[in-house]
Amino acid sequence: MQLTTINGRTVTRLCLGTMTWGEQNTEAEAHSQIDYALDRGLNFMDCAEMYPVPPRPETQGLTEQYIGNWFAKTGRREDWVLATKAAGPGNTMEHLRGGPRHSKAHIHQAIDDSLRRLQTDYVDLYQLHWPDRNTNYFGKLGYVHQDADETPIEESLTALAELVEAGKVRQIGLSNETPWGVMSFLQTAERLGLPKVVTVQNPYNLLNRTYEVGLAEVSHRENVGLLAYSPLAFGALSGKYLNGQRPPKGRLTLYSRFGRYNSGLAVGATEAYVSLAQEHGMDPSQMALAFVTQRPFVLSNIIGATSLDQLAMNIDSMDMQLSDELMDAIEAIHMNQPNPAP
Repeated sequence: MQLTTINGRTVTRLCLGTMTWGEQNTEAEAHSQIDYALDRGLNFMDCAEMYPVPPRPETQGLTEQYIGNWFAKTGRREDWVLATKAAGPGNTMEHLRGGPRHSKAHIHQAIDDSLRRLQTDYVDLYQLHWPDRNTNYFGKLGYVHQDADETPIEESLTALAELVEAGKVRQIGLSNETPWGVMSFLQTAERLGLPKVVTVQNPYNLLNRTYEVGLAEVSHRENVGLLAYSPLAFGALSGKYLNGQRPPKGRLTLYSRFGRYNSGLAVGATEAYVSLAQEHGMDPSQMALAFVTQRPFVLSNIIGATSLDQLAMNIDSMDMQLSDELMDAIEAIHMNQPNPAP
């Protein structure tokens, strides 16, 4: 894979994630994180119109608003490669345009609303947050085809092309996509002479390596970089939830909806990875992050934190390289229990 740039700028191997801003983090805390990440050399930040998470009508858009206020306060918009996302359909999203879709009208409205909140004229990368069709994402396995109302890929891609032509968006990407979905967007773009998808933002971590099954080859052959989200599996890979622990401010403590990385299989694998890190004198979080960052199909690893101490530890992992011995040990655990939390 050759992709290292977005909008002509080389992006840092870590990307500042923002989905807690407006829910677990105040605006002042969000601004402190932006300041700190910039001081540490990061230049890539990712957000979404539906953030913060979990999505609620009362908080929707606050994350982008906080970022926009930081831009207005500092005048440092150009210091950041900025990515955001347009939400797809779902039962929990009725508060957003009456139920968001990836139709032409929805995509145009979504970007205009995001730009207003972000207080900028453009975003460097604009992504479709999840597919506008019935398929496997957010942990769903066992594809079962269902004929349903869905926005044609050609319509969505044409709308995105119009945003690029208007200068509101510089490049485009996908999120929570399947190999079929990514290839369909690529083939449609080639056939119609429309902008090419350059990234896909999917979950990727030691407990969920499903990206390797089909999408890693697409990344290499089609030069579509992975923006890896949940690299710590909602914090589970730090080990802080093991042995029944529930730290008061932890996401798995606060929100019952995040059970993806809390099954018996996932806990067992987490115990093995945490023990391995400790045997090698490493912090478990930093080992998990370094594993993701050094994968050859990963363009950038999206880190999220609710405190500056967490953020500092995450950024410290940026230049770590795991030894061949440690990688072999990770593979042994993976082969014993592959993808316990897809």
